[in-house]
Amino acid sequence: MFLNIFTIAREDVQNDKTKTFIFNGEGHTMGNALRTLILKNPDVIFCGYTIPHPSENKLHLRIETRELSAVDALTKGLEQLQSLSDHILETFETAVTDYKSKQMEH
Repeated sequence: MFLNIFTIAREDVQNDKTKTFIFNGEGHTMGNALRTLILKNPDVIFCGYTIPHPSENKLHLRIETRELSAVDALTKGLEQLQSLSDHILETFETAVTDYKSKQMEH
């Protein structure tokens, strides 16, 4: 489902529990939010991100896990980020609608 938005960096050792994912067109906003959510998973040992160079529009996200595969940890984090974003959008839209309704009453 999410596999078409990023590439997996070439690793010397083929280990499904340690991967670096490269997201094109993403930056600190997504990197920090995704890192925070992935680190809440108790199976995740390490999750960090870098922006290699300001002129490159790329985000490198590194995940290391105990038992779960790094791809599964990423997928779960992306699903949680989507759910959180949907909730924030819904809450915002409700607040705007309520505000506009109250403005019309006055």
